[in-house]
Amino acid sequence: MRNILFALLLSLSARPLLAQGSPPQAASDQPYIMEYYYKVQWGHQQEFLQLFLKNHYPLLKKQVESGRMVAVKIEQPANHTTEDGRWDYRVTIRFKNSTVATTANPDEERLIKQLWPNQETYKREEQRRFEILLGHWDLPVTDITPAAK
Repeated sequence: MRNILFALLLSLSARPLLAQGSPPQAASDQPYIMEYYYKVQWGHQQEFLQLFLKNHYPLLKKQVESGRMVAVKIEQPANHTTEDGRWDYRVTIRFKNSTVATTANPDEERLIKQLWPNQETYKREEQRRFEILLGHWDLPVTDITPAAK
């Protein structure tokens, strides 16, 4: 009897935990959205942004042109937050679909060499961009806005 009550109590308490998970992304043929967050060392935000715009954003734009990505948006917060929740830049990428979003781009190396012929400078600047980065995380998001009726 005690085991049955324990199992019942466990099943009732586990239900809300399962409901808290994020909803799945859309079907595999639908756009897939990822948010990329960057937290930079204090005083280096402008340097990071300049390097990002010079050495990464053109690659993202090329992927939009190719159709691999649908859109790229770069944002920064208007106000500050607590240090533990702080982020300096958010890059939201709307990929063509989940497969494209979760697999390596076979053309990336070729595009990098095409966009930045001076690979030594490119690699040095990218290394600097990551040296001043305190944190980076990726967050897949799902639009759950109800359709208009």
